[in-house]
Amino acid sequence: MHKLETEVNKLIGDILSDYEKGRDIDNIHTFDHPKKEVIIEIVDKLRNIIFPGYFKNGTYRIYTVRNNMTMLLEDVLYNLIRQISIVLPYDPKFENAPEGEIADEAERLALKFLGTIPKIREYVDTDVQAAFDGDPAAFNKDEIIFSYPGLFAVMVNRIAHELYLLNIPLIPRIMTEYAHSVTGIDIHPGAQIGKYFFIDHGTGIVIGETTVIGDNVKIYQGVTLGALSTRGGQKLKSKKRHPTIDDNVTIYSGASILGGETVVGKNVVVGGNAFITKSIPEGARVSIKNQELRYNYDAAHPVQRAELEVDESWFYVI
Repeated sequence: MHKLETEVNKLIGDILSDYEKGRDIDNIHTFDHPKKEVIIEIVDKLRNIIFPGYFKNGTYRIYTVRNNMTMLLEDVLYNLIRQISIVLPYDPKFENAPEGEIADEAERLALKFLGTIPKIREYVDTDVQAAFDGDPAAFNKDEIIFSYPGLFAVMVNRIAHELYLLNIPLIPRIMTEYAHSVTGIDIHPGAQIGKYFFIDHGTGIVIGETTVIGDNVKIYQGVTLGALSTRGGQKLKSKKRHPTIDDNVTIYSGASILGGETVVGKNVVVGGNAFITKSIPEGARVSIKNQELRYNYDAAHPVQRAELEVDESWFYVI
């Protein structure tokens, strides 16, 4: 046991010495850091507010809707103010600000955000409707609200986007990465998304920070709305790097649409696995033509080849 204690003490000494190298990961004595678990709890409570009849917190004794809403809102407000106070010093404007100034700004921002809840609910309601209208496998809207990962990811994004518009550091990204971790859908909080947005299946979808999406857009699993190149790194910050998707567009699985100057016009249908780096005019149907299929069974059955031709009546169906 004495030998084990000696080894443990040596390990502790080595690790503490490693903390003294002055790297970013060695930073201990900075301002407090946000608590991820608290931010996730805020998301869950906001979902309760957005869907008051679907998700309830068993901690509260509910007597009336007003009673429940009061407790929920006060809980969210208290914790949100605290977390905003913690992250505001990441903004250079508040890096050395007095605690009182930071507290006042955090309170102002939290209240301003909570004032957007009716707007968020308006948009989420259209997302539920779009999912129901667009998915013949949907039994009813309750099934969508309780179980569809696409709806959850978009709801979290709509919450995070409002915080992003208020220039609140860290918290919006923590929220959307939480949704990413549980759904496989990666939507940056900066992305602008219109009404009636439907993500079907969802896994592997990536939507970049400067993406703009119009109304009545439907996308399937594996779609990327990304940057054409990120080799410029931080020099590209705040520049339009991701595409614009206009109203009534459908994008099927595996398609990649890249570039800040790329605009997909209204009523466009993009077929699966298409790779797009240039703008598409309104009403177009984009597909990959002349794909060559190869079937190789065994030595007794030689390779067979066939080309897929797509005619003007093409329509992609899943």
